[in-house]
Amino acid sequence: MRTYLVTDHDRVVTCYISTWAVYRSGTASYPLDAFDPTLCTHAIYAFAGLDEEKNAIKSLDAWQDLKDNYGKGGFEKLTGMRAAHPHLKVLLAIGGWNEGSEKYSKLVANPERRQAFVKNALDFIRQYGFDGLDLDWEYPTQRGGTPADRENFVALVRELSQTFRKNNLLLTSAFGAGKDTIDAAYDVKALSKYLDFLHIMCYDYNGSWQGRISPNAPLTSRDVLNVEYTIEHLLQLGAPASKLVLGLPFYGRTFVSPVAKARLGDSSDKIGFSGPATKENGFMGYNEVCEELKRNPSDWMLEWDPAASEMVATKSNGTVSQVIVYDSTRSIANKVRFAVRQKLAGLMIWSVDTDDFNGLCAPEPDTYKDFGGTVVVSIPPPVSGKYPLLKTISNAVIVASDELTQENVIPDGPEEVPTTGPSAATLASGSSWLLGAVLFLVTARTL
Repeated sequence: MRTYLVTDHDRVVTCYISTWAVYRSGTASYPLDAFDPTLCTHAIYAFAGLDEEKNAIKSLDAWQDLKDNYGKGGFEKLTGMRAAHPHLKVLLAIGGWNEGSEKYSKLVANPERRQAFVKNALDFIRQYGFDGLDLDWEYPTQRGGTPADRENFVALVRELSQTFRKNNLLLTSAFGAGKDTIDAAYDVKALSKYLDFLHIMCYDYNGSWQGRISPNAPLTSRDVLNVEYTIEHLLQLGAPASKLVLGLPFYGRTFVSPVAKARLGDSSDKIGFSGPATKENGFMGYNEVCEELKRNPSDWMLEWDPAASEMVATKSNGTVSQVIVYDSTRSIANKVRFAVRQKLAGLMIWSVDTDDFNGLCAPEPDTYKDFGGTVVVSIPPPVSGKYPLLKTISNAVIVASDELTQENVIPDGPEEVPTTGPSAATLASGSSWLLGAVLFLVTARTL
């Protein structure tokens, strides 16, 4: 059975590229040349910033982004990939965590500044040939923001949308996934009117900062910090399923615990250990995790958590434990299955540069262990080679849709939403749900 591509189904697969990944050491360095456009419907170049004096978008790394002064021209390199891959849409993201919130709060509070930004943003997007803009303000009303951000953000999005739609450009936004953030920061129903897609960052629900070993992106949990609750809450607030794009983390959260053979729920230090290339406390890319497990398999105990749908890796010296809670291919497949059953627009990835893009790790044999039950479904072999997590997405879309068909529940595509501009239906690639594989009867929960 072949690996399916995004042109084999009608779901969105939106891929963020953290362009600073090129500066990572060794095999973790991620140049734009490593990006595979066949695996994504939309690519998002992250990040640009806000020029407060000019009310305009600015490059945060001119040498990496621009051609001026012998720069690498990253903007045009990524948009240039559309020539050979016409299905691909390329957006520019503005914001990100390091940009903060206060400057955006001040921008949206001033109608004149908003109007200037709309004009300048249009000029910037056109100049570098992007298909649209992704707003990644983290987060309205927080980190130096004000309660008025909630209403003012709608005003900015409405004004951008009016201009962008006239020019056949996409407008999307990243959304925090926690209930408190959603309720304080976003008028979901109003924003949904003007945005083409809502990219829901369904990760960082938990981390070492809590002093307890917890899943980064649990599918379910006993509280509201989980993927299923986030999506259900957004739907109840008026977001159409056809515009919701479920975010998947291609990384794990790390913990140091004073408990021997520590498990989920045990206490931990407030700072986790870092990966050798990403060098961020409490964070390891999937590529770093799988390479560590490959190098030192006997050091780590692996345990699957069925509620969170995440993998837990533990290394203990008898008194202290190191723990990584991360999304494996099985995690990704299960979340794709959830998205298909909820009729969401698709999936979003943060970020492709922490997948195993070099193909250094062994295939994971249990990817579809939770599929099937007593129905006939087509089970692909484990993904091998480059981009195992990313390739799992399209494969899992096909399998999950086939599973619904065999259950006599025909999966609808993303619902059509009337719009004067681009929509999920017109911008996502689509073709067939047909499978060309041998059918296996899956009657157990083991492969």
